Amino acid sequence: MNEIKPSLYDFTLKDLTALVKPSFRAKQIYGWLYHQYADNYEAMKNIPKAMKEELAEKYLVNPMKIVRKEESDDGTIKYLFELQDGKTVEAVWLKMKDAQHDEEGNLTQEAKYTICVSTQVGCKVGCSFCLTAKGGFTRDLTAGEIVGQVVNLKRDNDHKHNRKINIVYMGMGEPLDNLDNLAKAISIFKEEEGLAISGKRQTVSTSGLSNKIDQLGSMDLGVHIAISLHAVDDELRTELIPMNKAHNINSIIEAVKRFPIDTRKRVMFEYLVIKDKNDDLGSAKKLVKLLSGIKAKVNLIYFNPYPGTPYERPSYEDMFAFQEYLIKHGLLSTIRDSKGIDISAACGQLKEKTVNELSN
Repeated sequence: MNEIKPSLYDFTLKDLTALVKPSFRAKQIYGWLYHQYADNYEAMKNIPKAMKEELAEKYLVNPMKIVRKEESDDGTIKYLFELQDGKTVEAVWLKMKDAQHDEEGNLTQEAKYTICVSTQVGCKVGCSFCLTAKGGFTRDLTAGEIVGQVVNLKRDNDHKHNRKINIVYMGMGEPLDNLDNLAKAISIFKEEEGLAISGKRQTVSTSGLSNKIDQLGSMDLGVHIAISLHAVDDELRTELIPMNKAHNINSIIEAVKRFPIDTRKRVMFEYLVIKDKNDDLGSAKKLVKLLSGIKAKVNLIYFNPYPGTPYERPSYEDMFAFQEYLIKHGLLSTIRDSKGIDISAACGQLKEKTVNELSN
């Protein structure tokens, strides 16, 4: 295995200030990294040559490279990154809203984007519906490798540093299984001298590590949390998410009730709808009861099929009937648009496709 060299993306501004003297150089370097998107030391024109040479001996600037990307008709772009040790992870650039113009054609509102990032190479959770689980778990990503995904996507899409962006930790891996590096990446994103992405624009999606939900809450990072629920009883949830044996539905619900949230916001519950598994009105009724007393929003997600999966996409009729039942009974519910369905959209698909092509 190749040595994994630390990256400048691994540092908070405070860390870098302690490393680089005089301290004003740290702010200059931060500006190059996060405002100019410099991916090499040569681009940092006002940093002394000796300082750059000294840093280069120990630290990379960019710890990853884009090796493949696929673009959907809806503007979604799926990226495959190669890391220093040759491992690969995915990130997704999602257009959430188109730009708005007035009658004269003047821009009135810029397009809105979300970046979906990975936190691990592979995953330990082993969800039966997830393609990432096929490859097992390899390692955690460093904080710098998490941060690097966002910087590389912003650079590749010419997205200026001061334009607002949302981040969801919903790619490959279980974010709370890599809590220390996740928390550091969140803090780096929040740096005012860097990308200045506030906690309220960052959402951690977890398959339900109830003890880690409590730990994340105690860190007071100001992030939102999304729970990948996917089932309303422990039997089905254990089939879909084996670790439910250790973190059952009740333990997750109780941890959510303890999680500090902005009183104006709702806790997001992700519910992957699978044909003939959890798409019936009986499940909808149980879901309403389960989330009673929680200021919740349920995001219904069409299962996105991939080759070899035993699960199927639900019908439009069943999906909308499920949503209608939730809303009728007082539970806010949305149906997530299927982004990038014409490309390798499901998490792990682009990686799997690339591996298969290389082996053929």
